[in-house]
Amino acid sequence: MIELTIESGVRVMRMTHGKANALDLEFCTALADAFRAEAVESAPLVITGSGRIFSAGVDLPRVLAEGDDYTAAFLGALDDCFMRLFELQKPVVAAVNGHAIAGGCILAAACDVALMVDTGATIGVPELAVGVPFPPLPLEILRQAVGTSAARHLAFSCENVSADRAFQLGLVSRLTTAETLMLESIKDASRMGSMPRASFALTKQQLRLPATQMLAALKKHADDVAAEWRSPQVKEAIQQFVDSTLKRRN
Repeated sequence: MIELTIESGVRVMRMTHGKANALDLEFCTALADAFRAEAVESAPLVITGSGRIFSAGVDLPRVLAEGDDYTAAFLGALDDCFMRLFELQKPVVAAVNGHAIAGGCILAAACDVALMVDTGATIGVPELAVGVPFPPLPLEILRQAVGTSAARHLAFSCENVSADRAFQLGLVSRLTTAETLMLESIKDASRMGSMPRASFALTKQQLRLPATQMLAALKKHADDVAAEWRSPQVKEAIQQFVDSTLKRRN
């Protein structure tokens, strides 16, 4: 599911879960464990995918097939995964090598810097097009990354935008060719990693504070969102989206 290497003193975490790095219970648990382990490692981190996909987001067929108990456990694991990444006190760079959809977009947004290939990839949060409500943590991560106006546009438009548009919105920091993506990402991670650790961590904590304070006030809302994911209406919407998507692919 995850390959970890060290390149030029930077820890590189490559997601290798199936063809699309789809987020399911097992993968989210593995990612959360990996991010938890990274908290005690001082070297900066680069996160990337494989092939032409960074992550295609939630494994919706699993949500439909496994039932309410799975959905509840999955949403908890998804939040744990995102929060472990979001709260890492060291530099983290997303090397967005390909499509980063829904939860894949949130993984990139949770990093300190996101670099993206300049062609052949899209990024976005089409949750409302699927029919599911945004859990509070992913939405606050998105808002922290791009601001309220851009987050509102991305959430309500449901667009998977091009790399150029993602750069305009501030969703990614810089565009590179596929050939230079990892080199540039490692260079950025090294640059931030050369800063005094405590100074970097304190600055990162301050930048994250509005999001963490908002989340503390949204516990009841989070419970309502989790309940809605298990509602018949949302299950039907997910089924229609999955059926439509599979038809377009076939």
